[in-house]
Amino acid sequence: MQNFQNQTVLVTGHTGFKGSWLSVWLTHLGAKVIALSDEVPTKPAHYELIKNVITDEYRIDVRDSKTVYEIINNIKPNFIFHLAAQPIVLESYRDPLNTFNTNTIGTANVLDALRQINHKCTAVIVTSDKCYDNVEWTRGYNEMDRLGGKDPYSGSKGAAELVIRSYVHSFFNRPESNVRLGVGRAGNVIGGGDWAPFRIVPDCVRSWSKKNEKAELRNPHSTRPWQHVLEPLSGYITLAVFLSQNPDLNGEAFNFGPPAHQNHTVAELVNEIIANWPSSGWVDRSKDNNANHEAGLLKLNCDKALHMLGWKTTLNFKETAQWTAEWYRTYYEKGEKTALDITTKQIKKYMNLAKQRNSFKLG
Repeated sequence: MQNFQNQTVLVTGHTGFKGSWLSVWLTHLGAKVIALSDEVPTKPAHYELIKNVITDEYRIDVRDSKTVYEIINNIKPNFIFHLAAQPIVLESYRDPLNTFNTNTIGTANVLDALRQINHKCTAVIVTSDKCYDNVEWTRGYNEMDRLGGKDPYSGSKGAAELVIRSYVHSFFNRPESNVRLGVGRAGNVIGGGDWAPFRIVPDCVRSWSKKNEKAELRNPHSTRPWQHVLEPLSGYITLAVFLSQNPDLNGEAFNFGPPAHQNHTVAELVNEIIANWPSSGWVDRSKDNNANHEAGLLKLNCDKALHMLGWKTTLNFKETAQWTAEWYRTYYEKGEKTALDITTKQIKKYMNLAKQRNSFKLG
């Protein structure tokens, strides 16, 4: 666990759900976390509850290429985790240009800043499981499958992957390069502190926090590889450690997700959370759903991460739902001052379980 001790780590998108959890975890590992994001995307926000752990932060837009370069060049981070994105599929239909600018050009800006630096840096660029051209195969998508996307969000992530590949082959595979870079692909992450719109758990939580209000499920029969937020974060951290030690992994992409049998429907997930946090339940709104396209089936093959990084998920489906319910129940029953404590508690518990179950190794 010494890999991040006293290291300067830049996290982009730290005000988002995954970025805020990652900031807490890296701080717990002894890192000096410097963060970059333009705004706080939700209210409430997990970031607002844990922000005191962050050493320093910059409120700038990842689309500002000049400032992105200046920050990276000035702070000279040992590690970068790039998570800044427009993450909502339905929002991408409302504003596709902003989605492409943020997710594709924003990623290009980080890569171009890395191209110009004069210090050693290990970077993990986070895209999404939706970067694949999803034809709803029953098998999991692997890292060699075709990229694509039927909606603007998925397309923006597929396009970002093509930009990453170009920079790797053009600049970062050279012997003189200061950069080692890997790509993390994951999706359908749940856990405490997520209040983003158009996501199943936050939608339920918002309804249940109001007296006797049922959650409305748009697609209760859609199937997803649900995983707790700490699962892909453990993958990103593991990838960063292996990259810093092994140049042969430079430029490689990895899927991070649960095993195939952990695919469950939206209804199954919600019912499992209800079992750990009694609520007013839910109603099926699928017949009223005239929304834009969202995939009904999507899962990943994560064999590459297992064989090359020794990584696998730690929590089973019931534990994933239980930990998520526990976090929200603590927040709503005991108040926001408990948020950092329950976040840190779950990180420590997760690390102990991962060690017991031999899920991954750091250093």
